[in-house]
Amino acid sequence: MPIGKLVRYALFAGLIGISILTYLREQQTEPETVSRQSADDETAEEAPEPDPSTAASTPAASGFDYYVLALSWSPSYCAAEGPKANRQQCSSGRPYGFVVHGLWPQYERGYPQDCDTSQPRDVPYSDAKRLSDIMPSAGLVTYEWRKHGSCTGLTQGDYFSAMRRAVDRVSIPPSYRQPAPHPAVNPLVLEQAFMSANPGLPKDGIAVTCDREYLREVRVCLTKDLNFRSCPEVERSSCRQRSVEMPAAQ
Repeated sequence: MPIGKLVRYALFAGLIGISILTYLREQQTEPETVSRQSADDETAEEAPEPDPSTAASTPAASGFDYYVLALSWSPSYCAAEGPKANRQQCSSGRPYGFVVHGLWPQYERGYPQDCDTSQPRDVPYSDAKRLSDIMPSAGLVTYEWRKHGSCTGLTQGDYFSAMRRAVDRVSIPPSYRQPAPHPAVNPLVLEQAFMSANPGLPKDGIAVTCDREYLREVRVCLTKDLNFRSCPEVERSSCRQRSVEMPAAQ
C-alpha cells in the first residue's frame, strides 16, 4: 500500500480515538455536575427566607450590627416602681400590657449609646404622643431617642418608624395580649409561646428577663431589615428563675 494512504488511515484512526475519549470523559463528569447542582438546590431550599416586606420599607440604618426590640410588661413596671412609676403609663386609666421599652442598636459584643447626631436631642411632644399606643411615656420616648436612637444613623422620624415596624414584626402570643392576671409564670413557657407565635424566631434570638419578683421584659433580636436572628450575648441575660409574677394592670 502506498505510504500516502497509510498516513491518511493513521490520521483518520487517531481522530476517531480522540472523539471516543472525549465522549467518555463527558459521560464521567456530567453526573458529578448534576449531583453538585442538586446539592446546591437542596441547600437553597433549606435556607430561611427573609421577610421582603420589611426589607423594602425599613429605613437604612448604620453603625451597628443588629437591633434588640425590648417589650416591657407594663403592669410589672408599675407594680415594681409604685409611686415613682410614670403616670402616663401607670395612672392614665388605660390598661397597658406589653409596651415598648426601646429599640436598641447592638454590636455583636456590647452596644453604642449617646451618640453624636445632627438630629435634635428632644422629641416634639406631638411626635411622642403619636407613639403612646406602643410607648406611653413621652419622657421615655425622648430618653430612648437620645441614648439609643441617636446611634442608628437614622433621623428621628425614621427611627420611630423603624420602631413601629419592629413592633408589627413581633407577634404577641394571644394569651398575653391583654394585661389580665396570670398565675405564676415560668419564663421558659413565655419564651416558647413567643417562638410559637413567631415562626423563624430562634431560641437564642429571644430573652425573657425578670427581677426577684416580677417578669419584666421580652427582648427579641432583629436584623437591620427587621428579620429574626440569633444573639447569644442577649440570650445570656434570660431570667433563670422557674416562676415569677406577671401581675395585671391596676
